[in-house]
Amino acid sequence: MMSREQNERITRVGAGTPAGKLMRLYWQPAALADELMGERPIKPVRLLGQDLVLFRDETGRLGLLDRDCPHRGADLAFGRLEGGGLRCAFHGWLFDAAGRCLDTPAEPEGSTLCTRIRQKSYPVIERGGIIFAYLGEGEPPAFPAFDCFTAPDSHVFAFKGLIDCNWLQALEVGIDPAHASFLHRFFEDEDTSGAYGKQFRGASAGSDMPMTQVLREFPRPVIEVERADYGLRLTALRRIDDEHTHVRVTNLAFPHAFVIPMSPEMTITQWHVPVDDTSCYWYAIFTSFTGAVDKAQMRAQRLELYELPDYRPRRNKANDYGFSAEEQREQTYTGMGNDINVHDQWAVESQGRIQDRTREHLGQTDKAITLYRRLLQAAIDQAEAGERPLMVLSPDEAAGLTGPATIDSIGPTVGWEEHWRRLERERRTGAPWGAKDHAA
Repeated sequence: MMSREQNERITRVGAGTPAGKLMRLYWQPAALADELMGERPIKPVRLLGQDLVLFRDETGRLGLLDRDCPHRGADLAFGRLEGGGLRCAFHGWLFDAAGRCLDTPAEPEGSTLCTRIRQKSYPVIERGGIIFAYLGEGEPPAFPAFDCFTAPDSHVFAFKGLIDCNWLQALEVGIDPAHASFLHRFFEDEDTSGAYGKQFRGASAGSDMPMTQVLREFPRPVIEVERADYGLRLTALRRIDDEHTHVRVTNLAFPHAFVIPMSPEMTITQWHVPVDDTSCYWYAIFTSFTGAVDKAQMRAQRLELYELPDYRPRRNKANDYGFSAEEQREQTYTGMGNDINVHDQWAVESQGRIQDRTREHLGQTDKAITLYRRLLQAAIDQAEAGERPLMVLSPDEAAGLTGPATIDSIGPTVGWEEHWRRLERERRTGAPWGAKDHAA
């Protein structure tokens, strides 16, 4: 059982906190690239408890600055894009993407005040349809050569959604293979041919058995967890019969992402990014190993459940997540519709804004959560000691981290290890964009 002090240490991420120091050593998703489209590419961002403004200047360069103007604290998110940067609407002070003050037009002719002014700026880079920010000191780490970062734009799709709770409990649902047989249980199976863009609605590789049937009929997986260079690999085995076993391989990419199969053709890389201590966004990159992603369909599916501009869920605590007692009796285990993001959202938000882990009782199926928390605590200790934690990568280290491998398949009960590795190799070999080799 965890103490209150330990729980505070691993959940709080503001500036100066132990976990906050760790999180600032990594690139963090700050916005979708789509959010800077249109005539006014300026967006307020709250990230790790900091208030920032993200913009794309007239030349297309990205900038991320502290949100309060250094003159008298006005909100730069209401500024104007002109003169090569972002101009404050209060007195016209102008800042470029690097935070340099270019102009203080209300000052007397010949004033050199602007040469002594600098607004705090942060490195930003666009990858896979997401704009990442680095809020730490010194040189940012290199990006791993994961599939979501190496696939071309045509084969990736990015989206996000707001969750009204601490980032850690939102992440932990993704490294819990046992919950899917209950939280995501459907009493009837759909035609798998219409499963594009939907998780747990298609058939597993090597079978025509719908994933919903697998989860419903085999609720006691054997879970294996092993350490990996990027974090953890999880394997959940559901024995179908003497000859067939369902194998699901997923990954925890430290510090707060997981990589999971969506279908035999597509994987999901998903981060749970702290807005502050009591809310977070999930950011996901969907990566296709076959044809180009149908981005219009994927986006339309998700906008049925999320409202712009803040990507707030339409089903939420205020409307009981759309709960229907009749549906719970006849269609789904939760009675909250057929989208698993809603199920996950209810599960983690119902734990409170910050889960009280002093009251929980973990079981054997929680082994990945237990091991992850040890990794997290060790990394926080390393960051405090000025050491380099897991996944703070040099360019050479990053180039060697490919994949990571995922699978959702039904194969032989004897020899399932080689079966899923063979399927993974075949998928990578057949990818039209040249997926990098991965030692599964």
